[in-house]
Amino acid sequence: MIICAKKMDYHLGTPCQLVKNQVMKVNSEKERASPLCMKVLASRGRLDTVSQQMASHPQYLESFLRTQHYILYMDGPLPHPYRHYIAIMAAARHHCSYLVSLHSAQFLRWGGDPLWLQGLEAAPPRLQQLDHINKVLAHQPWLLAHSHIQALLKRGEQCWSLAELVQAVVLLAHYHSLCSFIFGSASETDTAPTLRVPHGTPPGYCLCDAANGNTALPPTERTPRRRSLDSSCELTCLRERIQKSQEEKERKGDPILHSHTLLHIDAEEEEEEMMCSTDPSRFTDPDFGYQEFARREEDHFQVFRVQDYSWEDHGFSLVNRLYSDIGLLLDDRFRSVASLPSPHDPDLKRAIWNYIHCIYGIRYDDYDYGEVNQLMERGLKLYIKAVACYPDSTKNPLCPLPLTPLKASEKVHVNLLVMEARLQAELLYALRAITQYMIA
Repeated sequence: MIICAKKMDYHLGTPCQLVKNQVMKVNSEKERASPLCMKVLASRGRLDTVSQQMASHPQYLESFLRTQHYILYMDGPLPHPYRHYIAIMAAARHHCSYLVSLHSAQFLRWGGDPLWLQGLEAAPPRLQQLDHINKVLAHQPWLLAHSHIQALLKRGEQCWSLAELVQAVVLLAHYHSLCSFIFGSASETDTAPTLRVPHGTPPGYCLCDAANGNTALPPTERTPRRRSLDSSCELTCLRERIQKSQEEKERKGDPILHSHTLLHIDAEEEEEEMMCSTDPSRFTDPDFGYQEFARREEDHFQVFRVQDYSWEDHGFSLVNRLYSDIGLLLDDRFRSVASLPSPHDPDLKRAIWNYIHCIYGIRYDDYDYGEVNQLMERGLKLYIKAVACYPDSTKNPLCPLPLTPLKASEKVHVNLLVMEARLQAELLYALRAITQYMIA
């Protein structure tokens, strides 16, 4: 149930009722969706493909949405345009057009400068400085050291505060791992018809208020790779903002960025919606990518031993202290994915989790890694490694995902384990580097 400030009567067929019906339909267990889950989905005005994939595990979905909503929209040191731009940076590391386009639209919705979407070099220096941690966390997190943290916190006027950096790290790790789930679930091209509210809804605005505006629902037909801007501003307002920004650039002698390089505006569309399509390659360094942690000629990297630095004993308390309540939300996610019902032996879940951490150089002294080979077939290991370490390569038809012996429902379960294990691995490396900086 969505609680609105004003008492309103709604009839079947209104956007509010249609969203509720859609949520209930995708819940295979026919359980009642929680109020928080309903609010978050309603605030988007649509039920995206990622949520549909996760909806087979409603308890986990609620935990995931609660965390994502918190880091994007609730109290925190970073301004909202920065949060969405950091999400763009993280998703671009894996060339995830779905997330880049989605958060480009959200970035503009929150008043972000359209010129920043030209590429990372057009963003403020503070965001450019974050790029190194972004690419290291995404591809080789074991390289992250306290010197990287120190470089960001001691740069004069462009320095980051510790609280800002922690929120940025959580955002980066969240979207890196979400890319793994999206590519593993084949959700990168979201072409499924989904309910949307015309022009979206502003932050904190109840979907029921949008339903009261007597506006017709847009057609549900969608085309791949083109995203409707979920923004409360009118098309003409955005054009004026782009023009004004370009005029200021021209006065300063800077090169003008033409709007068509940022946005595909089709004024002749029936709904006159603005489509936001941003090339992920504008935000990436193509020369930096994934490499094996344990290479024979490069064995100088020390194994990350969990008994020396763990989430439960070290990471949780640190992140919760520097970014209030996020530790509790993240911990709930880890517990939720660990408690997912599985038709397989519970030892297999632990083997998958520990195998992913092993790939990232994290070891548990109390675990017999011989179980990994006993419980996991080679095809499953190849699939998990591809999704965890280089998910973007799987969209290349010449390099598809390895075949696995898993059913569709089991694959969702495995992809959730991959996402959460990777998230925790990145957070462990980042939080350990922050701890080392604080005690240095």
